[in-house]
Amino acid sequence: MSLITLSGLSVYPVKSARGIAVEGATVGPRGLDGDRCWMVVDEGRVFLSQRSHPRLALVSVTVQGKRLQLVAPGMPPMTVDPPPSDVAAAQVQVWDDVCDAVPAGHEAARWFSSLLGCACELVRMADGSQRRVARRGDAPEAEVGFADGFPFLLISEASLEDLNRRLARRVPMDRFRPNLVVTGCEPYAEDCWSRIRIGQVVFHVVKPCSRCSTTTVDQATGERGREPLATLATYRRVGDKVMFGQNLMHEGVGTLHRGDEVTVLDEV
Repeated sequence: MSLITLSGLSVYPVKSARGIAVEGATVGPRGLDGDRCWMVVDEGRVFLSQRSHPRLALVSVTVQGKRLQLVAPGMPPMTVDPPPSDVAAAQVQVWDDVCDAVPAGHEAARWFSSLLGCACELVRMADGSQRRVARRGDAPEAEVGFADGFPFLLISEASLEDLNRRLARRVPMDRFRPNLVVTGCEPYAEDCWSRIRIGQVVFHVVKPCSRCSTTTVDQATGERGREPLATLATYRRVGDKVMFGQNLMHEGVGTLHRGDEVTVLDEV
Protein backbone atom coordinates (compact mmCIF):
# COMPACT_ATOMS: atom_id res chain seq x y z
CA MET A 1 0.00 0.00 0.00
CA SER A 2 1.39 3.43 -0.91
CA LEU A 3 2.11 6.00 1.78
CA ILE A 4 -0.65 8.57 2.23
CA THR A 5 0.46 11.95 3.55
CA LEU A 6 -0.98 15.33 4.41
CA SER A 7 0.06 17.51 1.47
CA GLY A 8 -1.97 20.63 2.24
CA LEU A 9 -3.14 22.36 5.41
CA SER A 10 -5.23 25.54 5.26
CA VAL A 11 -6.87 27.87 7.76
CA TYR A 12 -9.69 30.25 6.82
CA PRO A 13 -9.74 32.99 9.49
CA VAL A 14 -12.73 34.83 7.93
CA LYS A 15 -15.57 32.68 6.69
CA SER A 16 -15.74 32.79 2.85
CA ALA A 17 -12.59 34.93 2.52
CA ARG A 18 -9.34 33.49 1.16
CA GLY A 19 -7.55 30.84 3.16
CA ILE A 20 -3.98 30.71 4.40
CA ALA A 21 -1.78 27.71 3.59
CA VAL A 22 0.28 26.78 6.65
CA GLU A 23 3.03 24.27 7.39
CA GLY A 24 1.60 23.34 10.77
CA ALA A 25 -1.41 24.06 12.96
CA THR A 26 -2.88 23.20 16.33
CA VAL A 27 -6.15 21.30 16.54
CA GLY A 28 -8.28 22.77 19.31
CA PRO A 29 -11.85 22.12 20.45
CA ARG A 30 -13.37 23.91 17.41
CA GLY A 31 -10.97 22.52 14.81
CA LEU A 32 -7.82 24.20 13.54
CA ASP A 33 -6.95 27.14 15.78
CA GLY A 34 -8.06 30.35 14.11
CA ASP A 35 -10.22 28.66 11.51
CA ARG A 36 -13.42 30.57 10.66
CA CYS A 37 -13.49 32.48 13.91
CA TRP A 38 -14.50 35.68 12.04
CA MET A 39 -17.56 36.11 9.82
CA VAL A 40 -19.40 38.78 7.83
CA VAL A 41 -23.09 39.17 8.70
CA ASP A 42 -25.94 41.22 7.23
CA GLU A 43 -28.14 43.73 9.06
CA GLY A 44 -30.11 40.87 10.58
CA ARG A 45 -26.81 39.32 11.72
CA VAL A 46 -27.22 36.33 9.41
CA PHE A 47 -24.01 35.06 7.83
CA LEU A 48 -22.92 36.06 4.34
CA SER A 49 -20.90 33.78 2.07
CA GLN A 50 -19.68 33.47 -1.50
CA ARG A 51 -22.98 31.82 -2.38
CA SER A 52 -24.64 35.23 -2.39
CA HIS A 53 -21.59 37.53 -2.30
CA PRO A 54 -18.80 36.07 -4.46
CA ARG A 55 -16.63 39.18 -3.95
CA LEU A 56 -15.72 37.76 -0.53
CA ALA A 57 -13.31 35.57 -2.50
CA LEU A 58 -11.23 38.70 -3.17
CA VAL A 59 -10.44 39.28 0.51
CA SER A 60 -6.92 38.20 1.43
CA VAL A 61 -6.28 37.74 5.14
CA THR A 62 -3.06 37.94 7.13
CA VAL A 63 -3.04 37.09 10.82
CA GLN A 64 -0.69 38.96 13.14
CA GLY A 65 -1.26 37.57 16.61
CA LYS A 66 -4.96 38.19 17.14
CA ARG A 67 -5.01 41.07 14.65
CA LEU A 68 -6.26 40.71 11.07
CA GLN A 69 -4.87 42.50 8.03
CA LEU A 70 -7.42 42.56 5.20
CA VAL A 71 -6.64 43.39 1.57
CA ALA A 72 -8.97 43.44 -1.45
CA PRO A 73 -8.74 45.00 -4.94
CA GLY A 74 -9.80 48.65 -4.99
CA MET A 75 -9.96 48.83 -1.20
CA PRO A 76 -7.52 50.40 1.28
CA PRO A 77 -5.84 47.84 3.55
CA MET A 78 -7.80 47.29 6.73
CA THR A 79 -6.34 46.34 10.11
CA VAL A 80 -8.81 44.74 12.50
CA ASP A 81 -7.94 44.38 16.17
CA PRO A 82 -9.77 41.86 18.35
CA PRO A 83 -12.84 43.51 19.89
CA PRO A 84 -12.22 44.93 23.40
CA SER A 85 -13.43 42.82 26.28
CA ASP A 86 -16.12 45.35 27.19
CA VAL A 87 -17.88 45.11 23.81
CA ALA A 88 -21.16 43.28 24.25
CA ALA A 89 -21.71 40.07 22.31
CA ALA A 90 -24.63 39.73 19.92
CA GLN A 91 -26.42 36.69 18.57
CA VAL A 92 -25.55 35.74 15.00
CA GLN A 93 -26.93 33.01 12.77
CA VAL A 94 -25.05 30.38 10.75
CA TRP A 95 -27.56 28.20 8.94
CA ASP A 96 -29.86 26.94 11.74
CA ASP A 97 -27.40 27.67 14.54
CA VAL A 98 -27.43 30.79 16.69
CA CYS A 99 -24.30 31.66 18.64
CA ASP A 100 -22.63 34.63 20.32
CA ALA A 101 -20.23 36.89 18.45
CA VAL A 102 -18.61 40.26 19.09
CA PRO A 103 -18.82 43.05 16.46
CA ALA A 104 -15.45 44.20 15.13
CA GLY A 105 -16.46 47.86 14.95
CA HIS A 106 -17.63 50.54 12.55
CA GLU A 107 -14.49 50.79 10.41
CA ALA A 108 -14.53 47.09 9.55
CA ALA A 109 -18.28 47.28 8.91
CA ARG A 110 -17.82 50.20 6.48
CA TRP A 111 -14.97 48.38 4.72
CA PHE A 112 -17.00 45.23 4.05
CA SER A 113 -20.15 47.19 3.22
CA SER A 114 -18.22 49.12 0.56
CA LEU A 115 -16.64 45.96 -0.85
CA LEU A 116 -19.88 43.97 -1.03
CA GLY A 117 -22.29 46.80 -1.82
CA CYS A 118 -24.63 46.06 1.07
CA ALA A 119 -24.93 46.89 4.76
CA CYS A 120 -22.94 44.32 6.72
CA GLU A 121 -20.41 43.98 9.52
CA LEU A 122 -17.55 41.76 10.65
CA VAL A 123 -17.93 39.75 13.86
CA ARG A 124 -15.69 37.44 15.87
CA MET A 125 -16.99 34.36 17.66
CA ALA A 126 -17.14 35.05 21.38
CA ASP A 127 -14.59 33.14 23.43
CA GLY A 128 -17.24 31.48 25.55
CA SER A 129 -19.61 30.68 22.71
CA GLN A 130 -20.19 26.99 21.95
CA ARG A 131 -21.51 25.79 18.62
CA ARG A 132 -21.77 22.03 18.87
CA VAL A 133 -21.86 19.39 16.16
CA ALA A 134 -24.23 16.55 16.97
CA ARG A 135 -22.66 13.17 17.56
CA ARG A 136 -22.36 11.11 14.36
CA GLY A 137 -22.03 7.34 14.74
CA ASP A 138 -18.92 6.57 16.76
CA ALA A 139 -17.58 10.12 16.46
CA PRO A 140 -17.46 12.12 19.70
CA GLU A 141 -19.43 15.32 20.05
CA ALA A 142 -17.41 18.22 18.68
CA GLU A 143 -17.46 22.00 18.50
CA VAL A 144 -17.11 24.13 15.40
CA GLY A 145 -16.50 27.79 14.64
CA PHE A 146 -18.31 29.54 11.79
CA ALA A 147 -17.68 26.71 9.28
CA ASP A 148 -20.85 25.54 7.52
CA GLY A 149 -21.30 22.45 9.64
CA PHE A 150 -18.18 20.49 10.55
CA PRO A 151 -14.72 21.29 11.91
CA PHE A 152 -12.76 19.79 8.98
CA LEU A 153 -13.07 19.18 5.25
CA LEU A 154 -10.71 16.71 3.56
CA ILE A 155 -10.09 16.14 -0.17
CA SER A 156 -7.46 14.03 -1.89
CA GLU A 157 -5.28 15.38 -4.67
CA ALA A 158 -6.21 12.29 -6.69
CA SER A 159 -9.92 13.16 -6.55
CA LEU A 160 -9.23 16.65 -7.85
CA GLU A 161 -7.01 15.27 -10.61
CA ASP A 162 -9.78 12.88 -11.67
CA LEU A 163 -12.21 15.80 -11.83
CA ASN A 164 -9.76 17.94 -13.80
CA ARG A 165 -9.37 15.22 -16.43
CA ARG A 166 -13.09 15.65 -17.12
CA LEU A 167 -13.01 19.46 -17.35
CA ALA A 168 -12.16 21.60 -20.37
CA ARG A 169 -10.37 23.98 -18.01
CA ARG A 170 -8.67 22.78 -14.84
CA VAL A 171 -9.66 24.19 -11.46
CA PRO A 172 -7.39 24.52 -8.42
CA MET A 173 -8.03 23.00 -5.02
CA ASP A 174 -9.01 26.37 -3.56
CA ARG A 175 -12.40 26.13 -5.31
CA PHE A 176 -13.35 23.55 -2.67
CA ARG A 177 -11.85 25.26 0.41
CA PRO A 178 -10.60 22.17 2.27
CA ASN A 179 -8.62 22.31 5.52
CA LEU A 180 -6.88 19.02 4.80
CA VAL A 181 -5.50 17.81 1.47
CA VAL A 182 -3.95 14.35 1.18
CA THR A 183 -1.86 12.62 -1.45
CA GLY A 184 -0.82 9.03 -2.11
CA CYS A 185 -4.27 7.44 -2.41
CA GLU A 186 -6.59 6.55 -5.27
CA PRO A 187 -9.27 8.99 -6.46
CA TYR A 188 -12.19 9.14 -4.01
CA ALA A 189 -10.48 6.76 -1.59
CA GLU A 190 -11.62 9.18 1.13
CA ASP A 191 -15.21 8.12 0.40
CA CYS A 192 -14.40 4.71 1.91
CA TRP A 193 -12.66 5.89 5.08
CA SER A 194 -14.51 6.00 8.40
CA ARG A 195 -11.65 6.72 10.83
CA ILE A 196 -8.12 7.97 10.14
CA ARG A 197 -5.13 9.29 12.04
CA ILE A 198 -3.08 12.25 10.82
CA GLY A 199 -0.01 12.90 12.91
CA GLN A 200 -1.22 12.89 16.52
CA VAL A 201 -4.91 13.36 15.82
CA VAL A 202 -7.65 10.82 15.14
CA PHE A 203 -10.51 11.89 12.86
CA HIS A 204 -13.91 10.37 12.12
CA VAL A 205 -14.99 10.68 8.48
CA VAL A 206 -18.65 11.37 9.10
CA LYS A 207 -20.34 12.78 6.01
CA PRO A 208 -19.70 13.51 2.33
CA CYS A 209 -19.59 17.23 1.61
CA SER A 210 -22.47 18.45 -0.56
CA ARG A 211 -21.17 21.17 -2.84
CA CYS A 212 -22.75 24.54 -3.55
CA SER A 213 -22.29 27.44 -5.94
CA THR A 214 -19.15 28.60 -4.09
CA THR A 215 -17.24 25.99 -6.11
CA THR A 216 -18.13 27.91 -9.28
CA VAL A 217 -16.51 31.15 -8.01
CA ASP A 218 -13.03 31.83 -9.36
CA GLN A 219 -11.14 32.54 -6.15
CA ALA A 220 -8.71 34.84 -7.96
CA THR A 221 -11.31 37.08 -9.63
CA GLY A 222 -14.58 36.61 -7.71
CA GLU A 223 -16.36 35.77 -10.97
CA ARG A 224 -18.94 32.98 -11.07
CA GLY A 225 -19.28 30.34 -13.80
CA ARG A 226 -20.86 26.90 -14.20
CA GLU A 227 -17.91 24.65 -13.52
CA PRO A 228 -16.87 22.48 -11.83
CA LEU A 229 -20.34 21.94 -10.38
CA ALA A 230 -21.93 21.10 -13.72
CA THR A 231 -19.41 18.34 -14.44
CA LEU A 232 -19.47 17.02 -10.87
CA ALA A 233 -23.24 16.67 -11.19
CA THR A 234 -22.78 14.17 -14.02
CA TYR A 235 -21.00 11.62 -11.86
CA ARG A 236 -21.03 12.67 -8.18
CA ARG A 237 -24.74 13.27 -7.69
CA VAL A 238 -26.50 11.63 -4.74
CA GLY A 239 -30.20 12.43 -4.83
CA ASP A 240 -30.43 16.18 -5.39
CA LYS A 241 -26.92 16.89 -4.01
CA VAL A 242 -23.44 16.86 -5.53
CA MET A 243 -20.74 15.35 -3.32
CA PHE A 244 -17.02 16.07 -3.34
CA GLY A 245 -14.77 15.72 -0.29
CA GLN A 246 -15.50 14.46 3.20
CA ASN A 247 -16.44 16.20 6.44
CA LEU A 248 -14.46 15.16 9.50
CA MET A 249 -14.81 15.40 13.26
CA HIS A 250 -11.81 15.07 15.56
CA GLU A 251 -10.98 13.23 18.77
CA GLY A 252 -9.21 15.45 21.28
CA VAL A 253 -6.56 18.00 20.38
CA GLY A 254 -3.04 17.90 18.96
CA THR A 255 -0.90 19.28 16.17
CA LEU A 256 -0.78 18.70 12.43
CA HIS A 257 2.09 19.32 10.03
CA ARG A 258 2.24 19.19 6.27
CA GLY A 259 3.91 15.88 5.41
CA ASP A 260 2.33 13.97 8.32
CA GLU A 261 1.48 10.37 7.54
CA VAL A 262 -2.21 9.54 7.14
CA THR A 263 -3.17 6.14 8.54
CA VAL A 264 -6.53 4.63 7.63
CA LEU A 265 -7.79 3.01 10.83
CA ASP A 266 -11.25 1.90 9.67
CA GLU A 267 -13.14 1.80 6.39
CA VAL A 268 -16.83 1.62 5.63
